[in-house]
Amino acid sequence: MLKYKDYLGLGIAGNFALHLDQAGEAEDFKDVVTADEVAPKGMFPFYLPAPIPSARKILTTYPLDSYSIQLPEEDVNIQAEPEVGLLCDIVYKDAKVLNIKPTHFGAFNDCSIRVKGATKISDKKNWGASSKGISETLFEIDKFSQGGIMDKFSIASFLLRDGEIHPYGEDAKLNGYSYFYTQLTEWMIKQINTQEDFDPLEPILSYIIGANYPSKVIIAIGSTSYTPYGESTFLKAGDEVIIAVYNNTTISHDILLESIKKGTYDNSHMSILSQKVV
Repeated sequence: MLKYKDYLGLGIAGNFALHLDQAGEAEDFKDVVTADEVAPKGMFPFYLPAPIPSARKILTTYPLDSYSIQLPEEDVNIQAEPEVGLLCDIVYKDAKVLNIKPTHFGAFNDCSIRVKGATKISDKKNWGASSKGISETLFEIDKFSQGGIMDKFSIASFLLRDGEIHPYGEDAKLNGYSYFYTQLTEWMIKQINTQEDFDPLEPILSYIIGANYPSKVIIAIGSTSYTPYGESTFLKAGDEVIIAVYNNTTISHDILLESIKKGTYDNSHMSILSQKVV
């Protein structure tokens, strides 16, 4: 699946309460100053559609897969990160980002290496092919603001291990993100244009310029908080990660769980990402 090979891939760190603490990454951002205490901590690249001398070469490896997660060769802990992924159009003016327009959304897995001492966030985000996930079912966004389609959706995630289904991430409404809708797009535009090479963060705008201003971007807007099981459980071969972005006005959590047990999904009401760990 290389349908997004021309897209820039970006993620947001710290856009959901508790996640950075649960992931053991809060210390990495102790010197990063934000506009307010609930603001995201910054953005990071997980995929660059063109080689850029100032960025790590591995970031040009296409990492997205809708069916599997490939564990790295190194003996490291890997955790799924259940997120909402946005497909966006991006507009530039005078060598800066002028506008970001989200067009579609769905389930995304910002799968990450859990290791202390990494120089940059992106060091943990792309270790090769099939290190990330995006659902093949995405929903069109009518308007990225209150009153739009996304008001009706929630996100939940599960780990299937040894025949048992375990809740992995907390079930949460999408508007439970710290920054969402206009506040989020305004923050992203400013963050991309001003973020410097500092501590775990990288100069995103210089990467964009180096990639010749890609017109499309996938943005993973932040991982939800983990259940106690998810917080303490790392992936191993044979697992199956299931992330669901579902319409909570037509699908209850119980119905969602029953769908997962049966392995049958109504794609008109849910975006499912199901990845085997290999």
